Amino acid sequence: MDGSKSISNRALILNALSDEEIHLTGLSSSDDTRVLQAALSSTNETIDIGAAGTSMRFLTAFLASQEGAQKVLTGSVRMKKRPIGVLVEALQKMGADIQYAANENCPPLNIQGRKLSGGKITMPASTSSQFISALLLIAPSLKNGIEIELEGKIVSRPYIQMTVDLLKEFGISADFKENILQVPSHKIKGGNFQVEADWSAASYYYSIAALSEEAEIRLFGLQEDSWQGDSKIQKIGEKIGVASSWQQDHLLLKKSNNPITNFDFDFLTCPDLAQTVVAAVAALNLQCHFTGLETLAHKETDRIQALKKELAKAEVLIEAKSDQCKTTGNFNDSKAISIETYEDHRMAMAFAPLALQLPGITIEDPMVVTKSYPNYYEDLKRLGFAIQEIID
Repeated sequence: MDGSKSISNRALILNALSDEEIHLTGLSSSDDTRVLQAALSSTNETIDIGAAGTSMRFLTAFLASQEGAQKVLTGSVRMKKRPIGVLVEALQKMGADIQYAANENCPPLNIQGRKLSGGKITMPASTSSQFISALLLIAPSLKNGIEIELEGKIVSRPYIQMTVDLLKEFGISADFKENILQVPSHKIKGGNFQVEADWSAASYYYSIAALSEEAEIRLFGLQEDSWQGDSKIQKIGEKIGVASSWQQDHLLLKKSNNPITNFDFDFLTCPDLAQTVVAAVAALNLQCHFTGLETLAHKETDRIQALKKELAKAEVLIEAKSDQCKTTGNFNDSKAISIETYEDHRMAMAFAPLALQLPGITIEDPMVVTKSYPNYYEDLKRLGFAIQEIID
């Protein structure tokens, strides 16, 4: 499988900040990672990152800390509506020169790079983990490093922990205890680094195994002791009838035929798994209650509402609130449906496995998957899926 986008993008920022080269292998081939690579080497005054949310957050902090940089950081229509004010305000408190080029609190941004001192800041714990990670990644290059106090309930802790663990990998004594994060000023060491395969991508194969009559799927490049919060798909897999076992050089998925008919799960630490799991349990006619979904409204689309609308086409009802949803109704597998993707890569990839239960499923704007998994459909073909392009 492809390398983890989350790890790849963090490693690229650290490589750009390091005086020594970090030789990176197994980088993600996703649009988000390619956009970030191009931006880090660009000499253009305007950098357009399209729909790459991680790149927007990481580059905002990186460019703000680069003395002499003069950049306009912009993106897609949707990106220009995604709030970034919490990150901008935190950077401004450290002396950053960042101005909104259009609407307050949203990109595009005018950034004049400066030497930032760092120091102590306080942020809402409910803010995006990417905002927090963006600050942690530049911390070693700042005179005083960074100490962040998170106030309230922390959202997506594993993504913050991933950043801390990666900093440690490159010789930084980063620390994360309770609600306090500390990263000192320190030289980032070079060396070789292999990017782990993407657990978010692995989740689609759990869905495929669960929806198949029989299945044995081998996934390579994953680590049993993973930094990625989405490795929790192993536990979720048990609930939807998929057994995981670690072999010498791969992870083996097998259909176990004993899904739980009704279960609860909190996605607070792994929100990117939600669409895949909700679509799968709907097709399996499992009655489930999911919480920890408060960040989904602010992703590429409002993901809870998108799930609700698209699953209704198969007569599955989603009772949804801002932070939770419940599946009810019986999945209608007797008619073909067309799925709108809302410019959201995970909508396309979450719904494609439902072809195993439906007589035909059409994915609108299918190549939106290039944002995180460009070879998705080719990999499905290797598993025996028949995929046909529809030309208007």
